[in-house]
Amino acid sequence: MSNGKTPKAISKEQQSYFKNIRAYRRKIKWTRWILLLLFFVLWQTATQLKWIDSFIFSSPIGMWQAAVELVKSGILWQHLAVTIGETMVGFLLGTALGTALAVLLWWNSFLSDVLEPYLVVLNALPKTALAPIIIVWIGNNVTSIITVALLTSVVVTIMTVLEGFCRVEEEKIKLIRIFGGNKAQILTKVVLPDNVPCIVNALKINVGLSFVGVIVGEFLVAKMGLGYLITYGSQIFKMDWVLLSVILLAVLAALMYQMIVSLEKRILKRRNQ
Repeated sequence: MSNGKTPKAISKEQQSYFKNIRAYRRKIKWTRWILLLLFFVLWQTATQLKWIDSFIFSSPIGMWQAAVELVKSGILWQHLAVTIGETMVGFLLGTALGTALAVLLWWNSFLSDVLEPYLVVLNALPKTALAPIIIVWIGNNVTSIITVALLTSVVVTIMTVLEGFCRVEEEKIKLIRIFGGNKAQILTKVVLPDNVPCIVNALKINVGLSFVGVIVGEFLVAKMGLGYLITYGSQIFKMDWVLLSVILLAVLAALMYQMIVSLEKRILKRRNQ
């Protein structure tokens, strides 16, 4: 139903401004695709002209042939499914547990102050160094791989989300307290809604970290997955398999990142309505 208001006409200057923005975005998108295409063309040309050794550096055509071979045998889909499944579990657990612990530390400032230096040290510690220890403790199984992915992302999530919680405007918190609100209401009405973008940013960071954790775990214990394919391919000098796996990892990470960006746009759209 109409609200009785006449829609405001967009001026020619505004139309021109929006048109320029759309044109600029299209220009960026096409430039990205052209750069990617040029990279692969240059790579293939370098191997054909013997500037680089295709046995060591592989080539786009070699990787394509390897992909066709692995798809026909059905092996590629199995490796992809294993890596995607392990990454998603580690990603979701890392985000959920990290956010929950950030809420706990925000709730208890004494606990936060006590654990702050330990979190800083854990964040600086290379998580991949813990992978062999985790495997010894938990065993040579999928649980170890998921645990490595979880540890890789959880500390970053805690610190990112907790920092966002601590930056909430004090005036908003005081307003809730003036009207008799308790700490739980401050959390649900102010802190969490204000930090939705912060949590989404933590999701973006966790995409890459989860893949790193999973691949490191697969390097050490897996019998399936892209990490195993990379290790096995390097051992038998199948560099086509190795570089194909690396490119597939990049594609998977980009797809997951775009999914989170789409989620972020939907959230922001609902908040602005």
